[in-house]
Amino acid sequence: MTERKYSVASIGLRIDGFLDATLQNAGIKLTYEIQDAAPANDDFETPDVMVKFSGPDVDLLLSNRAELLLALEHVTMEMLRMPSEDHSRISFDANDYRLLRIEELRLSAVAASDRVKRTGELFRFNPMNSRERRVIHLSLRNEGAVRSESCGAGPGRHVVVYPAGMASLPEPPRAPEPPRRSMYDGPRPPMESSRPGGRGGDRRGGGGRGGDRGGRGGDRGGPRGPRR
Repeated sequence: MTERKYSVASIGLRIDGFLDATLQNAGIKLTYEIQDAAPANDDFETPDVMVKFSGPDVDLLLSNRAELLLALEHVTMEMLRMPSEDHSRISFDANDYRLLRIEELRLSAVAASDRVKRTGELFRFNPMNSRERRVIHLSLRNEGAVRSESCGAGPGRHVVVYPAGMASLPEPPRAPEPPRRSMYDGPRPPMESSRPGGRGGDRRGGGGRGGDRGGRGGDRGGPRGPRR
């Protein structure tokens, strides 16, 4: 096990204050327990601190592959200003989701390895976060006939499993960002009204809206009387 860098004593109060305010403001009904993580039997995940959730809204926390749980974990680490290499040292969990997900990923890695050995063709996983990609790599580290690599960028980063003798595919070029319009690109063409004698020009004239209304008053037979 790696040396412990964080503990409940060092960061527990900050996590508690942040989560309490966040959950109250969001109206999410959850309770949580912050505890120092026990030594693990494997090295798939070796966090220093665990936050375990329970309560009426735990299903909301775990819906869509635990999207809210993982988002809450991420913003908490941002609040703590943890460097990216330390993100695996804190783990949020509910109903043993993390243990079940690790087992699911491990079995997927074994199945992918068997397929690559059988077909001699590479296999691509769907995009995953860094912690899940790490589980795939560790699951295949002792396989002599296959190897795994992460490729892609940002939210599209994923794991590719290759036959051991196959060369890696080149990284696809990044798509160029769309140009942004600048205030120095030149004036935009003036807007034209679809109505005869567009009101835009009348508003910039000396009479403004009053002149326009006065003109209509003249059509009716003279200046408008005082407003009542």
